[in-house]
Parts: sequence; C-alpha cells; structure tokens
Amino acid sequence: MRSYSLKSIPQNKGKRFIVNCRLSIVNLVAAMLLPLSACSNHNKEYDASGIFEATEVTVSSQGYGELMEFNLMEGQKVEASKQIGYVDTIQLYLKKMQLLSNIKSAGSREYNVSKQVASIRQQIATQKNEQKRYENLIKSNAATQKQLDDINAQIALLEKQLIAQKETLENNNRGVSEESSGLEIQIAQIEDQIKKCIISSPINGTVLSKYAEQGELATQGRALFKVADIANMNLRVYVTADQLASLKIGQQVKVYADLGRSDRKEYPGTVSWISDKAEFTPKTIQTRDERANLVYAVKVAVKNDDFIKKGMYGDIKIN
Repeated sequence: MRSYSLKSIPQNKGKRFIVNCRLSIVNLVAAMLLPLSACSNHNKEYDASGIFEATEVTVSSQGYGELMEFNLMEGQKVEASKQIGYVDTIQLYLKKMQLLSNIKSAGSREYNVSKQVASIRQQIATQKNEQKRYENLIKSNAATQKQLDDINAQIALLEKQLIAQKETLENNNRGVSEESSGLEIQIAQIEDQIKKCIISSPINGTVLSKYAEQGELATQGRALFKVADIANMNLRVYVTADQLASLKIGQQVKVYADLGRSDRKEYPGTVSWISDKAEFTPKTIQTRDERANLVYAVKVAVKNDDFIKKGMYGDIKIN
C-alpha cells in the first residue's frame, strides 16, 4: 500500500484528506453505536425478559435387579404411567408363590366348629330327652329323684364341654386367620415391589437424558432418565416493584419467543406464579428500568408449539 505524508500532499489536497479521515471515523463510531441504540429501543418494546423453563423430573429406580427391558432414547416422547421398561422380578415372584403356599397350609389347620361340636350337641339333645322322660316317670312314681339329678348333672357337664371345645376351636381358627392375614400383607408388599419394578414416566414429556442401559444393575434410588414437560413451558422473567403492581395470578400477557436473528413469535401467556420476595437483578436478565436493583421473579405459562426450546430467551408485554 502506498503511504503519504502531509508534507508530500499539496495544501488543498491535504485539507480534503484530513476532512475525509475525520468523516470516516465519525461514520465508524456511528455504525458501532447504531446496534446498541437499536437494542436499547428494542428492549423498550417489552416489559420484561427472561428464559424459558420446563418442568423436569428425574426418574429413579424403585426396584433392585437387572434392567430386563429399557428401550428408551433421548428426545423420545413418553406418556405418563405407560410402561417403558422393567427390572427383573423373578425372585419377588417366587417369594410370592411361597407365601401363597403358606396361606394354603395355614388354611388346612382351620376347623369347622359346627362339625367338631356336633357330637356333643347330639349327646346333650339325647340327655334332655331322657330328662323329660324321667320327669314324667317321677310324676307317676316310676323313677327316683336321684336318677333325674344324675341326668341333669350329665347335661350340665356336656354343656360345659361344648363351651370349652367351641372356645378352643375358635381360638385355633383365630390364630390361623391372623397368620393368613400376616401372609396376605406380605404378599401385598411383594406385589407392591413388583409394581415398582415397572419403569414409567410420571408426566407426559420428552426424555432429556438417559443414565442407564438395558442389562445394567438397577438399585433403589439410581437415576434412570430425566424427562421434561416440553408442551407446557414457563417463561421466568423479573419485573420491578412498579410493574408488580399491575400483575396478578391468572392474568393474560403477551409472550414473545426469540427464535434467532430478528425473528420473534408471539404466544398468549398466563401469569402462573409471582415471587413474594425481592432479589437483585440477575446479570443475564434485562428489565425495562435498567437502574432497578431489586426485582421480583414471575412465571408465565405458555403452550408450546414445538418451536420454543428450553433455555431460549423470551420477552413479555403486559396488556
């Protein structure tokens, strides 16, 4: 590149050269300040800015054993309570079969009280018939009072034997029933453990991360995957105390998603949560009043049409 010095440039041309340089510098500074000015004007169009969030749930294993089935991929959509895998339940099933066998064994020790005391009842009935016959014989002086007294004593003895035997049999049956109830409770616990070996998502959503693979050992509390409700997003924004006075739960606001470059898409939003505590403005958040130090967090619920992504920036306009 050819260089010049002021001494080598004619006087009239030198003045024009200096003027042109000054104009170039002014234009360069103006060009640098223009985006900042546009950004500042752009922020004034909205009342608050923030980041889109989603409800995330980390699903952990509730069973212990090998992951027999776990066909899940990141980005896959899952339905709430629908089975997407399971942990090995063979040992639990065998234990349940053993408990069912014990219940049958306990049931075989239960007595039929009415059948067991039938013979004593029959003896009592026979003795009462004899009692009536001897009472008639005594009236006709054909029997003695001692014979009637012996029959009455025999009836009283049989009735006591009946009460004692019934009590013994009922106590035995009560013990068998309590034993069976205890076994049934253990079976219910086993069935609950088997049910918890079925892996499912508690919410409708999209799988964000997968932490285990089929064939690995799952232990209670081990994280298996993370799912997020992408269909229902929340835009967390921060507003000043002056703006807070114009907001309430359930209020409709306009939400603008930043789709990149200069593209923005408008969505209807609903204020779902307002913080009751003020905090210092986060560095990554802009407010309408940039001088505000203390702001309040607000969540705005937005129905997603698959264009809004978690972590994307957005703005709101208070109606």
